[in-house]
Amino acid sequence: MSAGRVVALLVAGLALVGFAMWVASQRHLERATLAGDLVLPDLEHHVNAVTEVALRKADGTHATLKRNGAGWSVGERGWPADPDKVRKLLLDLGALNIVEEKTRLPANYPQLGVQDVDSPKATGTRVEVLTPARTWALIVGKSSSAKSGYVRLANAPQTVLAAPLLTVDADPKGWLDRALIDVAPERVRQVEEKPRQGAGFSVTREKKEQTDFTVTPLPKGRELTSPGAADGIAGSLSSLTFDDVRKASATADAGAAHALFRTFDGLEVDVAGRKDGTRSLVTLSTHATAKQTEAEAQTRNARLGGWEFEIPDYKYAAIFRPLEDLLKKPEPVKKTATESAPGKAPSAGKPSAGKTPAAGKPPAGKAATPGKDASPDNPAPPDTPK
Repeated sequence: MSAGRVVALLVAGLALVGFAMWVASQRHLERATLAGDLVLPDLEHHVNAVTEVALRKADGTHATLKRNGAGWSVGERGWPADPDKVRKLLLDLGALNIVEEKTRLPANYPQLGVQDVDSPKATGTRVEVLTPARTWALIVGKSSSAKSGYVRLANAPQTVLAAPLLTVDADPKGWLDRALIDVAPERVRQVEEKPRQGAGFSVTREKKEQTDFTVTPLPKGRELTSPGAADGIAGSLSSLTFDDVRKASATADAGAAHALFRTFDGLEVDVAGRKDGTRSLVTLSTHATAKQTEAEAQTRNARLGGWEFEIPDYKYAAIFRPLEDLLKKPEPVKKTATESAPGKAPSAGKPSAGKTPAAGKPPAGKAATPGKDASPDNPAPPDTPK
């Protein structure tokens, strides 16, 4: 081998070693730079420009949060979204920073929950954040701790451990503003209960200072379980929330139970309720009987009118409590001495019920009549000539 060829090989080898060292240094520099970097660059400066957030899972569950003026709504329900919850999501997305690099291999994505949601077995949630100028998208996977979780930019191979831990829910119900109505118990003067079945009744008090409500009418001979038995009905609209909402159908009020709440200051709230399988559904309408509550009634009707709400079962039971639940159980009917002593022997001279005297023998206390009594052993009467 010529000296020139040896020199060439030596130079090539040195160049290869140098290139490998450069690559290693660049990878180290990349890792050092990534730690603490934002996962979604520039989003933190455009949070107020976001117009929509879409969340989707592999099973088809999806929620769309849309900005409406100064507020937000849940697209799948057409109902206002919880503004605090939406704002927290946006701020957390804007502040999301890299803690550590993880896998780039698609085969390892399922372990961290960051595979594409187009895969039917995917467990993560795809989050898309839209502004008029730009869209950010990432897959939110499993949590690593109470403060961090695994995420991957959509259409990028690198998975990272990032903080803060994101709370993403693709179920539209999870984003609803669930406040329904709040009528403080001290405002309530009367509630008229009109159940679908059973007797109707009213719970009333004449003054705010009156602690307990009077129930009328009471069935004859019955009394309340306690003086405050009906107080829970009056407080059933206090801080009332719902689980889900939908547009009310034309037949939603057909055959419904009604509870009409009247306040001391002139507000009336009519709650109509019905059961649909395991769901407890209500519609609400308000009316003012005094000038001071006209604005409140109009505001509530504008928000609640035309909607049907699913509320917790225990809340439904409190609003539409049946009269029987407020009353003491009736005293059991006492039995007479004869009824309370089964098997007691009947009086002398009286055969037991369902029992007949033995064949050929007269009943106890009665003598046989000559010439008239016959038996299988003596078929002919005694005075019959032989």
